[in-house]
Amino acid sequence: MLSNKLQAIVDRYDALAHALTQPEVLADIKQLTALSKEQAGIEELAQAAKTYLQLLEGIQENKALLEDKELGELAKEELKALEEEKNTLEERIKILLIPKDPNDNKNIYLELRAGTGGDEAGIFVGDLFKAYCRYADLKRWKVEIVSSSENSVGGYKEMIALIKGQGVYSRLKFEAGTHRVQRVPETESQGRIHTSAVTVAIMPEVDDVEVNINPSDLRIEVFRAGGHGGQCVNTTDSAVRITHVPTGISVSMQDEKSQHKNRDKALKILKARLYEKQIEEQQEANSASRKMQVGSGDRSERIRTYNYPQNRLSDHRINLTLYSLEELMLSGNLDPVIEPLIAHAQAQGLEQQGE
Repeated sequence: MLSNKLQAIVDRYDALAHALTQPEVLADIKQLTALSKEQAGIEELAQAAKTYLQLLEGIQENKALLEDKELGELAKEELKALEEEKNTLEERIKILLIPKDPNDNKNIYLELRAGTGGDEAGIFVGDLFKAYCRYADLKRWKVEIVSSSENSVGGYKEMIALIKGQGVYSRLKFEAGTHRVQRVPETESQGRIHTSAVTVAIMPEVDDVEVNINPSDLRIEVFRAGGHGGQCVNTTDSAVRITHVPTGISVSMQDEKSQHKNRDKALKILKARLYEKQIEEQQEANSASRKMQVGSGDRSERIRTYNYPQNRLSDHRINLTLYSLEELMLSGNLDPVIEPLIAHAQAQGLEQQGE
C-alpha cells in the first residue's frame, strides 16, 4: 500500500535527521557524509510523503463530517479540493519513487570527437561545445577545458571538458551518442549540403573508491608534446599517455607544461572511462536497466540530426522534431530537447513500476 511505503520513507528521513545530530556521527566524517548524502537523496520524496499523508488524514476527517447538518456542505467542498490535491501529488510521488540513477548528482567529463566529415565535423565539435557551454552558463555550472586538439580550419578533432554543478549528469546523460549535422560548409563553393558526425560521451566524474585501479595494470609513457608552437612544445617530455592494459583503454594528455599535471588529468579521465565501461556492462547484464535507457548511450548510436537548411533538430530516440535549431544552438537553451528526454525516461520508469 502506497501510504505504508511513504510512512516508511518519512520514518527513515526522520531517523536520519536525528542521527545527524548525534556527537558520534558528527565526529565521524565518513559516516556523516554517507548519512547526509542519503538524507539529501530522499528529502524531496520525504517532504512530498508527509504532505500526502496529511492529505489522507484531512480526507478522512472531512468524510466523517459529510452527514453533519451544519458542516456537511463545507466538508463536501473541502473534500473535493483535498482529493484533487491528493491526485496531483500522487502523480508526482510516482515519479519520485522511480529508482534514482546513483550518478545523477555527479559532475561529468564531456568528450566530443570529430567523426565522419573531415574538417566540417571538427567545426561542428566547436559549435556543439559552445552550445553546451551556453547551456552550462544558464544552469550556473562551471566548465573547465581539460584537453583539446585543434584541426587546421579552426575546429577540433577532440574536446574534453569537466562540467561541475548541481545535477549535471542527470540533465546531460542522454546526450551520449552520435550527433549528425547537415549543412553547407563555408568551404563549399557549389552550395552542396554535407553530412558530418560528432560523437559525444558523457562520463561521470568518479573518485578512487568507485574505481579501484591496480597500479601494475597501468602502462605510463611520456613523450614530447606536439601542437601549434608555444613554450615547451617539442622541447620537453611533458606529454603523458596512460594505458589500462586489461581493457586497452588509453588516455593521452599534453595540454599542461607539467608532466605531473598531465599525468593527473589523464588518470582522472581514465578512471571516468573505466567507470563508464562498468556502467555499460551492468546495463547489458540487467535487462531492466536497459529498458530504463533512452537509447543505449552507445557512441555509435545516431541519436540526433541537426539540419541547418531546414532549421530542424530531430532526436531519433523519441521522435522529437523542433524547427528552431539556430535559436537553440545560439542561445544554449537546450531544455526543449532535454526535458522531453527526461520525461520519456520517467514514463519508461513508471511503466516498469507498473509491471
